[in-house]
Amino acid sequence: MTSDARAASDGAPARPFPPGEYPVVVVGSGPGALQVSYELSRFGIEHAVISADAGPGGMFRKWPFFQRLLSWTKPYAPAERTSRAFERWDWNSLLAREPELRGLQLEFMDGTSDFPSRPDMERNLTAFAERAGIKVRYGCRWQATRREETAAGDRFVLETTEGEYRCRFAIFAVGVAEPYSPTVPGIELAVHYADTRAAETYAGKRLFIIGKQNSGFELASGLLQWASRISLSSPSPAKTSIETHTLVGVRARYVQPFEDAALGGGVDILAASLKGISKVPGGLRVDLERSDNAMPMSLEADEVISATGFTCPLLDLPSIGVATFGQSKLPAQTEYWESATVPGIYFAGTITQGSSGLKKHGIPSNSGAVHGHRYNGRLLVAHLAETAFDAVIERPAIAAGDLRDHLLAEATHAPELWHQKAYLASVVSLDGATGPRNEGIQPLSRFLDGEGPDAVAMTLEADGSGAIFPVLYVRRGNQTEEHPLEPDPLHDHEGPTYRRAVGQILERLSPSVPAA
Repeated sequence: MTSDARAASDGAPARPFPPGEYPVVVVGSGPGALQVSYELSRFGIEHAVISADAGPGGMFRKWPFFQRLLSWTKPYAPAERTSRAFERWDWNSLLAREPELRGLQLEFMDGTSDFPSRPDMERNLTAFAERAGIKVRYGCRWQATRREETAAGDRFVLETTEGEYRCRFAIFAVGVAEPYSPTVPGIELAVHYADTRAAETYAGKRLFIIGKQNSGFELASGLLQWASRISLSSPSPAKTSIETHTLVGVRARYVQPFEDAALGGGVDILAASLKGISKVPGGLRVDLERSDNAMPMSLEADEVISATGFTCPLLDLPSIGVATFGQSKLPAQTEYWESATVPGIYFAGTITQGSSGLKKHGIPSNSGAVHGHRYNGRLLVAHLAETAFDAVIERPAIAAGDLRDHLLAEATHAPELWHQKAYLASVVSLDGATGPRNEGIQPLSRFLDGEGPDAVAMTLEADGSGAIFPVLYVRRGNQTEEHPLEPDPLHDHEGPTYRRAVGQILERLSPSVPAA
């Protein structure tokens, strides 16, 4: 008798999704998997969700180590909680069509900070899963994958601790959660960020932290009151003007180690590459090579912590053709987060940062965080539903005279554009016979690939200097034009200056798209 049958005979609820064949199988139960499962359900697409974890939340069940997120939710933002606009100020809730499922993070905050705690985030995700009716087969670990030819077409076979799952499409939302440490002599003497102990156990210790990104400075900030001295090192120098004011570096909440270093307060921030770690009487010796002059240097520490990031736990996917790149072993992906080398395998959650987009001004997407990848998950499922499951996506008409105001409203209020700058775009097609139609949010790289009907796309972009500004793209005859607009200090893009500028651009397109 199977465990599911035993549960049913005992009167306990049977676990969902026993091994078998499903159109779609989703692996994971973090925010990426929950968002994808929600969207699949709303399209009526049958699917199974399996996870090795005991409950929802993914990495938020244990990290960040010091229990406070870097992503905000602002309870008194100038938008109603259940509105689309509120998502701009809520970086932690998942997306939903039902008003009662929107902005759930607010329910689990006590007012002490607009950055939720890790337990707050876990409760938010658990509530979303329960209230949205998302079912997951927990305690079912994915172990291997193979491809199989059948009379009905190719299938993926996912081997798990509970049996085999067959599917046309597999969506992996397993995070970037496999600890990574550099290969240097003596690295086994260091512990990884993932194995950091309780803060008080580092009292009076000399600590050396490998890495100067978020994880490294999180540890340094949390251990300042405990350690006697903290040294952080990586080959590149820390540039506080960049690191503390952009989304690609250390967030502003971690600036105290910079301050202590500047004041000689027991913190060293070094630009040096690690050459080795060895045991010495009374502790460990860390050997380095300075980045400025290539001279050797050494220091002693009681403990070394490797805050050098994580890789994707893709198991054997590369053996069936999934191409990866970079230190994190991210899978190469199309603009709709499908494997670039194995059609039918998709990725959701933090892994979608592997679809890098244009990286305009050198700034990547926010797909590594919930407030970015939740939109990727929504678009992935809509694309899959339309292309593989015959779903009909509504594309409502826009009156020609309303087009300018629609685009400017998107530039001012659309959370997708605010969270995924120069990555997602609000698109309107310009069919000469039927008039403008709202095509919704699309990947900007898809719009700019040079193919498709005449259309316009509105984005927000940032150049790294602090400026945020709208950019209107125009596609005519498979040729594109780019029209950057001036930034507004109040981020209000609906005023007369913008109305005039966008109106002049639209006026040149067609008599059917008036400027007024």
